[in-house]
Amino acid sequence: MQASQPLPPPHLRYLRDEDMPQAFKDLFSSLPSEEDWITASFRLYQGFWLSSRLFNGILTCQNHFQAHPSDILLVTSPKSGTTWLKAILFALLNRAKYSDSDSDSQRRHPLLTQNSHDLVPFLELNLYLGQENPDLTAIASPRLFATHMPYSLLPQSVRDSNCKLVYLCRNPKDTFVSMWHFANRMRPEEKGQIPIQEGLDKFCRGVSVCGPYWDHVLGYHKASLDMPEKVLFMMYEKMKVDPHVHVRRLADFLGCPFSEELRDGTVEGILKMCSFDNMSALEVNKCGKLWTGAETKWFFRRGEVGDWVNYMSSEMGERIDGVMEEKLHGSGLKL
Repeated sequence: MQASQPLPPPHLRYLRDEDMPQAFKDLFSSLPSEEDWITASFRLYQGFWLSSRLFNGILTCQNHFQAHPSDILLVTSPKSGTTWLKAILFALLNRAKYSDSDSDSQRRHPLLTQNSHDLVPFLELNLYLGQENPDLTAIASPRLFATHMPYSLLPQSVRDSNCKLVYLCRNPKDTFVSMWHFANRMRPEEKGQIPIQEGLDKFCRGVSVCGPYWDHVLGYHKASLDMPEKVLFMMYEKMKVDPHVHVRRLADFLGCPFSEELRDGTVEGILKMCSFDNMSALEVNKCGKLWTGAETKWFFRRGEVGDWVNYMSSEMGERIDGVMEEKLHGSGLKL
């Protein structure tokens, strides 16, 4: 039975472009524009392409969010494995509360009944969209948030505090294909699908949500080199090859390492709970909807490394490779 679409939070129910604060609206309308992938337009703000909703949420978050030293932010470029790592981080930080050794607490695990996007809210897409001071008092410390914001657009309080940033990067070809699939699901039926070649042209020009993709990645890569105690740079493909190693690496970075005697079993339990097969089979992720209208099953398409070959020609792949080689030259980063 299809679940009904949940209402947006009250502060978002009437948020349209015309509801933006006048100062935001004036600034937004003055910026260079490009047609976006779904229904509206992007504007180029401080080097990155943003939708009106994202622009509103980011500026409000910049002006009002106060980071705590114990905060943890999961950062991704869209369609880079966000759903998976949200689940892993939530399970990792709450492992004592929902212990493997307590079958009753395992049955009550929030990931069994709630989508990870509801459990780990986006700062700019949930909390600060349409309101300046969301009530964050119910979020236990360490607070776990997510964001797609480029490093240069993060609130100053995030950059100045001792909070931790976990950045997940994914191969650009798989990121693009996942982005293209998701955009077509979000597009109104009357608009039809965006042809993959058109999407590729946009992606290679840097026109995507919070793009250019390469500048988003490079901002956090540099921050991780400059401040390794604050920013952990992870790669989706390496996590898929050896997830146990990287979950332990995450725990060490966040200051909650696994004890030796429990380590392997607990890590295995987290990875089993958060596996693609397990998460995609849950009722909430098969039939649910987020307040945005996105069906939760859209976030569980395949999750495979190298899936781009099923949708792109070798020439298309080489085009992305060529752009990346040029844009990442001299950074030391290979994607």
